[in-house]
Amino acid sequence: MISLKLLSVFVPTFLFVSITPGMCMTLAMVLGMTQGVRRTLWMMAGELVGVGLVALAAGAGVAALMLRQPELFALFKWLGGAYLIYLGVMMWRSRGRMAIPLEELELAPASRGQLALQGFVTAVANPKGWAFFVALLPPFLDASRPLGGQLAVLIAMILTIEFLCLTLYAAGGSRLRRLLGRDGNVRLLNRIAGALMVGVGLWLALG
Repeated sequence: MISLKLLSVFVPTFLFVSITPGMCMTLAMVLGMTQGVRRTLWMMAGELVGVGLVALAAGAGVAALMLRQPELFALFKWLGGAYLIYLGVMMWRSRGRMAIPLEELELAPASRGQLALQGFVTAVANPKGWAFFVALLPPFLDASRPLGGQLAVLIAMILTIEFLCLTLYAAGGSRLRRLLGRDGNVRLLNRIAGALMVGVGLWLALG
């Protein structure tokens, strides 16, 4: 349904955009550091659902309407940003289920649902993501061909690229934990992760 010539432009374009550091990639790195790559997969699942919905809305023309409702995005942004800032502060203080426990018998890690919701909210509450898909996705759609099939193929490729990039960032965070954790710098790791999380929250709320 989609020409190879078009895909040869589409894939590197979205690969470049996805691998560039952003809110979701930073979040993946932070959780890879504090939760490990395997548990971060739950955040990725939520984030990919959110990205898929935004991409589908952009392809169907719904995103253009959403972008005309700034008050809706303001609500999403502030609530999502405040939640991430709260988590970041808790991480900085080595408290809460998102932080690396200072002792083996501390609180259980964050639940799968919490991680998935965190990824979903971060993806959906980002107006720049909506604007990005509105600008970039439609040019790759051919009006002379069935829209549904094209969207299915392109969104599947977007999610595959996004997943690979998220995994790279999560693995990088996990590697950083192993390097710093050799000297027992758990508190330092929590502070790095907390600072990054607060940064993502401010980025989401004020961006």
